[in-house]
Amino acid sequence: MDNPSKITEGGVEYSLGNFDGKSILYDFPKILIYLNAKGKLLFGEKFKIYDEDRDILLKLCSYFIKDKENCATYDIDMDKGILLSGPIGCGKTSLMRLLRHIVPMQRPYEMIPCRNVAFSFNHLGFKTIEEYGNTKFFCFDDLGIEPAGRFYGKDLNVMGEVLLSRYELYLDTKHKIKTHATTNLNAEELEERYGNRVRSRMRELFNLIAFDKGAGDKRK
Repeated sequence: MDNPSKITEGGVEYSLGNFDGKSILYDFPKILIYLNAKGKLLFGEKFKIYDEDRDILLKLCSYFIKDKENCATYDIDMDKGILLSGPIGCGKTSLMRLLRHIVPMQRPYEMIPCRNVAFSFNHLGFKTIEEYGNTKFFCFDDLGIEPAGRFYGKDLNVMGEVLLSRYELYLDTKHKIKTHATTNLNAEELEERYGNRVRSRMRELFNLIAFDKGAGDKRK
């Protein structure tokens, strides 16, 4: 049988921990080595895992590898999705694109820029809400800065509606369908953008994991 604790990238085998035949005992420093290598393959040689992001990464990795003890320590609910928030350029999108690779056995999620959802609504109307309210796993990127939706003269807060649909789905499927998102906005700004009802649903849909407000812009 394959050893799921090992992943091969670019001809190099990386170990993420030890496999005892039933489960993987993950080793966080080894996961970081793999993420650094995979990140370079995905995003180019300039990519690197920053020391100051270790705490965030430990939380995110604990969630993805379903480490019950760590998740309990960090107050992370494994049934919910992740809302990764932080200032522009701190690496949120890259991390969400990268982390799904440490658990190749798990169902992957698709990264969808929120502005694409809004543009799609402007062309297709309410079909878009249905499309993203389906049983796929999504990570909605850059939540809160998408333009307002407009279809035949009707204005709609498209992502707000999509999140409400995802919430219904989450309840209907007994918490099996996951939704993730990244955002530059804080809780107050999200509430201002989507209103109280959506914000309260977001609390039930997501674990909030936040970069420090002072996190630097890694793109500079």
